[in-house]
Amino acid sequence: MSLIALNHVAGAVDVTALPATHAQEEAVQAIHGNGYANLRLSIDTVNSICWTFMRPVGKPSYTHELMHDISCLQGAITRSFADLPDPAAAPFSWFVMASDVPGIYNLGGDLGHFAARIRTRDLAAMRHYGHVAVTAIHRNAVAFDSPVVTMALVQGDALGGGFEHALSFDLIVAERSAKMGLPEILFNMFPGMGAYSFLSRRMDRAKAEALILSGRVHTAEELHAMGVVDVLAEDGQGQQAAMDYIARHSRKHNAHLAVYRARRRVNPVTLAELIDVVDIWAEAALNLTEADLRKMDRLCAAQNKRLAGLQSPMPLLTAAE
Repeated sequence: MSLIALNHVAGAVDVTALPATHAQEEAVQAIHGNGYANLRLSIDTVNSICWTFMRPVGKPSYTHELMHDISCLQGAITRSFADLPDPAAAPFSWFVMASDVPGIYNLGGDLGHFAARIRTRDLAAMRHYGHVAVTAIHRNAVAFDSPVVTMALVQGDALGGGFEHALSFDLIVAERSAKMGLPEILFNMFPGMGAYSFLSRRMDRAKAEALILSGRVHTAEELHAMGVVDVLAEDGQGQQAAMDYIARHSRKHNAHLAVYRARRRVNPVTLAELIDVVDIWAEAALNLTEADLRKMDRLCAAQNKRLAGLQSPMPLLTAAE
């Protein structure tokens, strides 16, 4: 029996069979489960990394299907680590979430779904979507209640909920030209699935609110200067930068783990806080006018056009439109 490992050869990923302990094999099998239609997993027991790549069926947004697979994976990780006979048998110590979609980390919430639910004034459906999303985001924020350090690897665009998702990890590694932002203000909304909670813990309140209310899309380089991005990588080198960071810090994993646990204790982002903010978001959504919803429709159409092409940057609304 063997486990899957990632080896970088001339920028490519080579899948190689490596020996593993029986306990590790069982943990990897349990985490892989029956497979995930919207995720690709590669667990490297030699370098102690779980690589997870989002590959949503359809639009690279937070669809119900993607959120379901993420939730299933998180639960499998929690259970597998809890069942280990010995901490030394852990299949990985570092978890990295990236994307398989060229130029896109994630475009955020399902705008088509939102617009349809708002037009029918379905508050329950809006709340349900948000509650499912922030439950998964909170599991990221507490590292699945497992002894792992978590990392978002952003290559391409992380917008709206995609940016919020990246913010929920212990660390953000991003390629220099990756773009992250919260465009919700452009259709008279605010990002309700973690942005305020996480940004206000990475920068002061005034700067967090200014970023949220501006609607601007920032480069990773700009966000690194603001202290939001932890590791800045050159374009095309994001995965290697993540591996280099892990290689440099693996011997101090215990210290990193303890620091992030202390961070969560001193300045916690609780599930109750996230759910309360989602409820504010859902109620605010029902106040949108038809003019606001048309702007949402236009952004949704722009995302669909981007998905169809994947060659040019996605056009964005401006606040005046």
